[in-house]
Amino acid sequence: MAQILGDYPIFGSEIHCPQCHRTIPALFLTDTYICPKHGAFEANPHTQELIHIQSGQSWRQWENQWHRQHPCPDGLRFEIAEALDRLYRQGYRATQIIIAHRYQELLASSLTNHSDWFQPFYFIQYQLYGVPVAFSPDSSAEPRWQIINFELETEPGEPKNYTYPFLRAWR
Repeated sequence: MAQILGDYPIFGSEIHCPQCHRTIPALFLTDTYICPKHGAFEANPHTQELIHIQSGQSWRQWENQWHRQHPCPDGLRFEIAEALDRLYRQGYRATQIIIAHRYQELLASSLTNHSDWFQPFYFIQYQLYGVPVAFSPDSSAEPRWQIINFELETEPGEPKNYTYPFLRAWR
């Protein structure tokens, strides 16, 4: 049995497609998984990444959840906007977005500076879509931040300051 498992890619004989979440099989004796909707994904045993062959997009897994690894800010901003929209539909609002430290430079131009009027030189807070942003601790202190992209701190209620356009249709 151990030999048979060794003939499949690193994530086993089947996984959930990171895009549509349906169960997809591995090709025996390869490092490839095939989704009938999204095509081939290749598992890289050295980086522990799953790479979509057509687009080059890559994912890493943390606690059985796939997390896309973003090379540019647009994809990450869109992922955060989708998460905020899901929260809003569930009756919650985000009070803070905690973004993986590895994205701090990548997102620098996307964040807005907001300082309290009485503390202009002492307290600068970054915001994205009107929600305060903080960055995670270094990933050496918390290894999950090597893989996950962001977390939302939430509370029940409608958004107070969301500034992205597709939420306006819900109000």
